[in-house]
Amino acid sequence: MSFISLENAHKAYDAGYHALRGVDLRIERGEFIALMGPSGSGKSTMANILGCLDSLTSGHYYFNGLEITTLSRKQRALVRRFCIGFVFQGFNLLSRTSALENVELPLLYKGLDKKSRHAKAMHALERVGLARWAGHLSNELSGGQQQRVAIARAIAQEPMFLIADEPTGNLDSTRSVEIMELLTSLNRELGVTILMVTHESDMARYASRELHFFDGQIQIDQNTPESKKSKDMP
Repeated sequence: MSFISLENAHKAYDAGYHALRGVDLRIERGEFIALMGPSGSGKSTMANILGCLDSLTSGHYYFNGLEITTLSRKQRALVRRFCIGFVFQGFNLLSRTSALENVELPLLYKGLDKKSRHAKAMHALERVGLARWAGHLSNELSGGQQQRVAIARAIAQEPMFLIADEPTGNLDSTRSVEIMELLTSLNRELGVTILMVTHESDMARYASRELHFFDGQIQIDQNTPESKKSKDMP
């Protein structure tokens, strides 16, 4: 069985809007997927379903052998807490809290003691090149640095699956490239399966596979060009 799979997935809302229309999808462990599509195409709904933030109206969702569609809201929350990491366009950091404390926060919810939280958070900050900024408040950091803290917060939890929602949307081109190279290294070196929602084709090419949504269905499912993926490889 695939790491992640959707079978005949539908999502409808009370107003009659159908965000997903019979989607079938397979994601293998270690893939880096770019999810694209115009506004209203269903890509955000897809990300919310895969991240256990929302549930299907009908169909099946399997995650690492577990059928998510049979779980209660509380059980889905546990899957999010222990298996899935999130990186958002708006960073979602606490402004008057240090970078280290921001990274530690979700580890507190997982029940780790202070020493373990600190060690994991520092290791994650080192991984994204921000160890020397650990004591700085998030509002003292640049946009690119704040997004790196957000990525550190996600990977400190050692997720099986990372969902990045427009991770470069608030960044300039230089910072965007830095973030994409970081995500690529996490995918290659740590084997983290990544789903990135983006509307930027240049950023999507860092992924190994592109899914294009339109009217609640996958219209294009293709491997990305090799140029971006292989440029830093020997």
